[in-house]
Amino acid sequence: MTVTQLLECDTLTDVAARIRSHVVDMCAGPEGGHLGGALSCVDVLTALYFSVLDVDTHWPDDPDRDRFLLSKGHAAVALYATLAERGFFPVEELAGFGRAGSRLMGHPVRAVPGVELPTGSLGHGLALGCGFALANRYAGRAARTFVLLGDGELQEGSVWEAAIAAASLRLDRLVAVVDRNGLQLTGPTDAIAPMEPLAERWRSFGWAVREVDGHDPELLADLLDAGPWEPGKPSVLIARTVKGQGLPFLAGRASSHYVTLSPRNHARAISALRVAEALG
Repeated sequence: MTVTQLLECDTLTDVAARIRSHVVDMCAGPEGGHLGGALSCVDVLTALYFSVLDVDTHWPDDPDRDRFLLSKGHAAVALYATLAERGFFPVEELAGFGRAGSRLMGHPVRAVPGVELPTGSLGHGLALGCGFALANRYAGRAARTFVLLGDGELQEGSVWEAAIAAASLRLDRLVAVVDRNGLQLTGPTDAIAPMEPLAERWRSFGWAVREVDGHDPELLADLLDAGPWEPGKPSVLIARTVKGQGLPFLAGRASSHYVTLSPRNHARAISALRVAEALG
């Protein structure tokens, strides 16, 4: 089924709402999950998989496909929910997340259709993306490579080594997205290692930069599909987001980082998502 067919009756916002519900359900399982950082990047993943990426659910390893890497691999529940909604595997499989015998592990693995490489040891995804982008150039392919990074992850020096390499190699088919939710496991990112002015930092490394509301999937899709923004330069989109987006009792709190939702809080979360969906 094509993206156009999938979206005949839905908007990107509708799809994102379903993905958030799946994320909440998975985080109510016995193992819990990285709820906050998954919810903050749902709209980015929705824009990519339902508007931007050239991928084939029936041929996930098509050599001409666009590549996506979830460098912040702890947000795997968001990626799994997105892949299932896109049709890479049945939505019903999400119920087994984190359980014995399931291929849906805490961090993405290649056993899951649509997952390019294992990720989650933070700081590696952008370098892997450089490799994909360079390989595509050598093969004469026009495919694009997208990498989603967490803002706390930018404290890893390997990210900036990869940023230097991407700019020096003029990898303008490479796009990084920073999930700038402002929080990491132990508190506000800027209290732990200040990174503003973040846009200027990326520009100083030779990247074309845009900033955007990370919860507007239509605008995200327009920007992500418009690259390269400057010929000869890799692109980075700084998406301003809210950790735990959609759940008022957890949104904007570091405590949402990893959560096992109790039956009561699971019901609260589903109710909050339904209210938000009804309000549009």
